[in-house]
Order: sequence, then C-alpha cells, then structure tokens
Amino acid sequence: MSELLIPLDKYLAAGLHIGTQQKTKDMERYIYRVRADGLYVLDVRKTNDRIVSAAKFLAKFDPEDILAVSTRQYGQTPVRRFGEITGARTIPGRFIPGTLTNPNYGKFIEPEVLMVTDPRSDSQAIIEAKQIGLPVVALCDTENLLGNVDIVIPVNNKGRKAIALVYWLMARQILREREVLA
Repeated sequence: MSELLIPLDKYLAAGLHIGTQQKTKDMERYIYRVRADGLYVLDVRKTNDRIVSAAKFLAKFDPEDILAVSTRQYGQTPVRRFGEITGARTIPGRFIPGTLTNPNYGKFIEPEVLMVTDPRSDSQAIIEAKQIGLPVVALCDTENLLGNVDIVIPVNNKGRKAIALVYWLMARQILREREVLA
C-alpha cells in the first residue's frame, strides 16, 4: 500500500467511499464493509492505490492519445478540467456512436486509451474501445460490472464531489508521473 495522496478526511468529506445498496461479484474485493442501512462502503486505501497505478499507466501515453468520456452530468465538468490540465481529449456529454469506429464520421478520433466515469452510462464508448482493442480505465461503483474494464478505480461515481476529487487527483498524479509537477 502506498501513502495516501491526500488526508483520509478529505476522501471521506467528498463521499468517495460511499457505494450503493447493490454490489457485484466483480467489485467485492474493493468493498470495506456494509453499513447498517445496507450501503456498501468502499476501501479508501484501495481507491488511493488504484488512482496511483492508473495515473502511472496513463502517464505513459501522449496526452492527445488519452480520451476521457463522461455522459454522467456530474462528471462532465471534471472531465473537461482533466483534459485542460493534462492535455487529454475529452467528450463531455453524449458519446456519438461511431466516434471511435467510423472513419467517415466527421469527429472520428483514434486514441490509444479510454477513461470513463461510469461503465454503465458510458457503455457505448467502452463497446467501441473494445472493438478496436483500446485499454479502458473506469471509475466503478459497487454495482458496476467489470467485464470490459481493464483498470478499475473503485469510487462513488455518482457523487459530484467524489467524481471531481478523483479527476483532480488523477490529473495531479499524471503530471507528477510526467515530472511536470514535483
């Protein structure tokens, strides 16, 4: 386990650890406990470690070869800011089918890696990424299936503060890996 990127209370204040009342077999290893009201609680240390490893992975790519997608409303602004900070391409809002697979489409792009906010709401982007063999990095809550996800970041992917915090930490960690930040 690595050292926490920020103090534990900052993670907890953002609600990064709050899961849902459903869980999948895929996400069991990231669950810390079940609250009395039935909510699954994610392990913050595992989330922290996965942010570090995902940032190391993404830092190996040229910024313009990373595509960050978020159809989820609360993820659109963090994705935009992530792109501004890291130089990654972004698609906040609706992902148009064919963006990755149809060369005749006007906004066709060829990234080398895909990052999504929610595997369920960003499923079209994941389907296309898998068709062309792209690795997928995803923010996953307790109810997400991981069948087409290569790197999981276990996090509350429905909370505004949690999503914003993860994208900020990812951007900061990527810049540290590239030695742009100390």
